[in-house]
Formats: sequence, C-alpha cells, structure tokens
Amino acid sequence: MATMQFWYDFASPYAWLAAERLAVNTDIAVEWIPFVIGPILRLRPDNPSPLQNAPPAQRNYRRRDVERLAAKQGLGLRWPSTYPRNGLLGARVSRVVPVGRRADLTLAIYRASFVEDREIAELDVIKDVLERAGFDAQAILTAALADGNRKALVADVDRAIALGIFGAPSFVVDGELFWGNDRLDLALEWARRPWL
Repeated sequence: MATMQFWYDFASPYAWLAAERLAVNTDIAVEWIPFVIGPILRLRPDNPSPLQNAPPAQRNYRRRDVERLAAKQGLGLRWPSTYPRNGLLGARVSRVVPVGRRADLTLAIYRASFVEDREIAELDVIKDVLERAGFDAQAILTAALADGNRKALVADVDRAIALGIFGAPSFVVDGELFWGNDRLDLALEWARRPWL
C-alpha cells in the first residue's frame, strides 16, 4: 500500500476534523505535512488575499457544517474567538518535532485552537502545548524559529504548489490529489487500491 501525504494548515477546521479521523487510521502510512495556505491563496488572480474571503452565506454554511461534522465525530468544538487563526507558528513547530510524534503534536495544537479556544499564534500558548505533550518546549521552539526552518516551510509551500495543492486539507497518494475533509475516505481507499 502507498503512503498518503496529509497536507494541513492549522487555520482550517476541516483539516482539524481530518486530522482527528486520521489519528485512528491503522492501516495506511501517513506523512503529516504542516504548511500554510496563505501564500497559495494569494496566487488567485481574482482575489489575492491570504484568507478565504467567502461571501456571508458561504461563511455561515461552513461554520454550521463544521459544527455538524464535529458533533458527528464526537468532538468538543468551541469556535475560536479569533477566526481564522494564524497557523504559522504551529506549522513551524510541527515541522521540527520527530516525525513519529508529529501527529500527536498536531492534534494537541488543533485542540488548543478548536476545543480550548487558545490563541495558537502566541509563543506562550504553543510552549504550554509542547510541555503538556511531553516535549522539550524550549529546544523545539528554538529549532522552530530558526531561519533554516522558516526556509524549509517556504520550500514546503512551493512543493505543495508543484503538487497542485490549492486548499487544506489535501491528501496526495502516488501523485494523485484529493482535496477536502470529505475526500479523506477516498484518499485512503486509493492508498489501499487505486481504481483507475
């Protein structure tokens, strides 16, 4: 079976929902890849904003949709008082933890944002999340804030663009792109056995 890449941005509630579902996946190897979607959204010629900027009806729908999905998954959603949150620090921190612990930290950061309503762009919040997850917070933050890691995150965004990624969450299996929480099951099926 193929390894599936899971590309996620900490601002996305749909990526959080997908991360929670992937955490209980037992048969497919998953490469967790944090990135920031803002630079990709800025490439839109008609709306070069780093935000979604959906019209009011669509914003209302998305909010209710996430509420329904979180309830269906048994997750204690508490909408962030600031939304969308800046996920840059979370992405930088997640990149430098050992790959085998990345999923655990990713979930801890998402839960801090979407369950506890904590501001994940703040160093003190991320430091606390790291400590509660059993990491050497100071060492991780030092590595996360290093210039080399910043450049590596930029390179990951460039790699996402090269893969055709335009939103989060995205799943890539053997070059095949699946976008959105609602495509996670199809991506997992494709990883087990492609049908084309």
